Amino acid sequence: MKGLIAGVAALIFFGACGNKKANIDPFAAITQEVDSVRTHVDSLEMMQPEEPKPTRVDESFDDFIYNFASDDALQRQRVKFPLAYYKQNEKINIEKSDWEHDELFVRQHYYTLLFDKEEDMDLVGDTSLTSVQVEWIFMRERMLKKYYFERIKGAWILEAINLRSIEKDENEDFVDFFYRFASDSLFQSRHVLNPLAFVTSDPDDDFSILETTIDRNQWFAFKPELPKERLSNINYGQSNEDHSSTKILALKGIGNGFSNLLYFRRKGGEWELYKFEDTSI
Repeated sequence: MKGLIAGVAALIFFGACGNKKANIDPFAAITQEVDSVRTHVDSLEMMQPEEPKPTRVDESFDDFIYNFASDDALQRQRVKFPLAYYKQNEKINIEKSDWEHDELFVRQHYYTLLFDKEEDMDLVGDTSLTSVQVEWIFMRERMLKKYYFERIKGAWILEAINLRSIEKDENEDFVDFFYRFASDSLFQSRHVLNPLAFVTSDPDDDFSILETTIDRNQWFAFKPELPKERLSNINYGQSNEDHSSTKILALKGIGNGFSNLLYFRRKGGEWELYKFEDTSI
């Protein structure tokens, strides 16, 4: 490009010396072409997307995902376009111009998390994570929608979305059970241990926890509203195996201090709720 412009400049100089009487620029067309090429190059440079720079919200994935779902401008900066969207056996590339803001679960009263064991709950808030998946589990349809996030040079980026049927070893059995548990009160009653272990905050001391039991009828008085259509899940790296004999469903409030844990175990081939924690503040 620089050589072309220099050559044109030299031709103009010598042409001007050899024909001082000329009133019409003989190089107007080529000058216009050079300017057009330069403008095109400048436009291409301006179109190149800037590499996202990490901010404070990238330190914790939970902070990031809330801001990602709430802030349309941030979301568009943190999606790798064209975004690969796998729908069953079909792949669709979503261009930036076609992207619609995805609020995920931030407009809900709470979101849910699934764990096989208590130790895995320590992964929440882990600042060393580099790969996390956000999931929607559609219980009735038995479908799974998964968002794949990677931390690249310190910044979280959505790299792909996959919508497909729930497969074996993907909580298939527990999902089927919980769908009935949440929507059928008689079925639910038969699968609640009586008495039920109950852990809650001491109403007389904010820093103390009470561990007691409640009967089945009290469970129906204390229990939270259960999701009946779909479960959300953030996979930080915890195990979620269909053959696990225990499951923990965490219900976490969004900016409201709500926090419930439901502990399930498989006994005699059937699932039962054996422990309930309500430590909401």
